[in-house]
Amino acid sequence: MGAAPLAAVALLAVVVAAPPLHAHDGPIETTPAEERDLWVSLGARVHGGFGSLIAVGIRIGDDARRRLGAAPRELDVTYRSSPGAPCACIVDGVMIATRASPGQGTLRVADAPAGPGLFGQVVIRHRPSGRVVAYAVPETIWPRLRDINKEPTGVGRWDAVMAIPAAELMTVQDIPAAEASGPATEAKP
Repeated sequence: MGAAPLAAVALLAVVVAAPPLHAHDGPIETTPAEERDLWVSLGARVHGGFGSLIAVGIRIGDDARRRLGAAPRELDVTYRSSPGAPCACIVDGVMIATRASPGQGTLRVADAPAGPGLFGQVVIRHRPSGRVVAYAVPETIWPRLRDINKEPTGVGRWDAVMAIPAAELMTVQDIPAAEASGPATEAKP
């Protein structure tokens, strides 16, 4: 078995062996320290480090999961990045929180950019109901997120992102199932 398959098996073992990440009933911003540390550890393992954009993605993915009342593997995710983003890091956090994945065919990074004034855009569809939630992260938040990455610890970065008011970090649009058209790639946020 080559290095890539071994890495995938190791990552799967980490995800499967990890305790449930949604143990508390409150929003992700109120996560107890022990659970927060699990999120930070998993984010670092999946992405190779834990930065502010991973925390943003976890916050978005958890919000969507709660809004849509989704169980694991019920969400379909499309992420669009902006040319100004250093990478599509947010989507790794969304993947962790929603448990959608490229391997399942339920998570994709679109070639189309996020759009004018946006740092990133996440469209999440609840497959059983067809309901869609669209998130837009404004590019104006990037300097703040970049500065948060100067914090030396993943926990410090988590805490700083969770302290940002949701209205400054993202806009959210619920799209009823009747208005959503097909997979998340076609939904119009």
